[in-house]
Amino acid sequence: MKKSLIALAALGTIASAAQAQTAVTIYGTVDTGITYSNHNATTNGDGGSKFGVGSGNIDTSRLGFKGVEDLGGGLKALFQLEAGFNNDTGATEQGTTLLNRKSVVGLGGNFGTVLLGRQSDILDDAGHQYTSIKDFGNFVGSPHALDRLEGIRTQNSIRYDSPNVQGFKGSLIYGFGEQAGQNSAGQSFGAGGTYDNGPLGLYLGYYQSKFGSNPSDTLISSIAAASGLTPADLSGANLDGTTVNKTFSLGASYQAGPARLYGNWSRVNVPDALKQNVFELGADYAVTAPLHLLAAVQHTNTSINGYDGSKPSVTQVNLGLDYYLSKRTDLYTLASYAKGNNGALVGNIYSPAVQNDDGKSNQTAVAIGIRHKF
Repeated sequence: MKKSLIALAALGTIASAAQAQTAVTIYGTVDTGITYSNHNATTNGDGGSKFGVGSGNIDTSRLGFKGVEDLGGGLKALFQLEAGFNNDTGATEQGTTLLNRKSVVGLGGNFGTVLLGRQSDILDDAGHQYTSIKDFGNFVGSPHALDRLEGIRTQNSIRYDSPNVQGFKGSLIYGFGEQAGQNSAGQSFGAGGTYDNGPLGLYLGYYQSKFGSNPSDTLISSIAAASGLTPADLSGANLDGTTVNKTFSLGASYQAGPARLYGNWSRVNVPDALKQNVFELGADYAVTAPLHLLAAVQHTNTSINGYDGSKPSVTQVNLGLDYYLSKRTDLYTLASYAKGNNGALVGNIYSPAVQNDDGKSNQTAVAIGIRHKF
């Protein structure tokens, strides 16, 4: 009996020591609201209005775990696992992929951090810090512009982030295609940096990827939907190893008293298929500490190879009201109006608004919701 007690005490001591050395955090976001949109495609092909409960209007609902272990000498072991879900149905955000948002492990120290696994590039970090993604989230993230402000999640990747040097941070990411006999198929690469100096924030980033058996989850279908083409136009055996996406983005944000002002430009190039230029201006004005007025406008021009003359374009105007009940909980109202010309699609790229016979379309979307972070 005494030996058992001694053994249990020893195990308890070891467990306590291990727990003291490793810090694990459980975190998440639940974002849900009542949504409305018009001109949605119906079974007979006409446009109809739709009401419902929508998940992730600003932030995708998610559950995550992250941890740090101090290895001594300034070296730390890091991990982060994050899964997105639809709070209105309880389903996973992306099909059967459990850790669809992030799954990484690596090391950190005075040299920066190195992480391996499934992760996004620096455009995702910059988008959530300097652009309308911070205020409007999924209302403006990629309605017609190929994820250019939310980054692209890259599987089988290694990412390096530099330490903060007088406000500057740099980042590199490389994704392995992992296709036997054709090493370039499915490869991806990204680089960029951010700079924070008082009220001023700047960023620039570049990302490119090649088609293969392991491209970005939704890249081909996103490109096809945003340009009005079909996935068959952009996919096939002849595309293996060819570059299907080159994205360059730069922007600035400035805090002028109670107002955060920002602007950015992105260039998305799908070689031999299309080019997009995306421009954005926006503001977040704090009327009081908890009450914020939000506004942003985006304009996208698309040039499709082989289609001379008319060029698809989309203009989207967004307004919002955000009231913080606490640091973790806020109530919001968002509204957007998007207008497409010359065959450009508006709304959700996987279920866009119907178009008129002249190739024009428009959609109004409204959401009233609540967001809680833990």
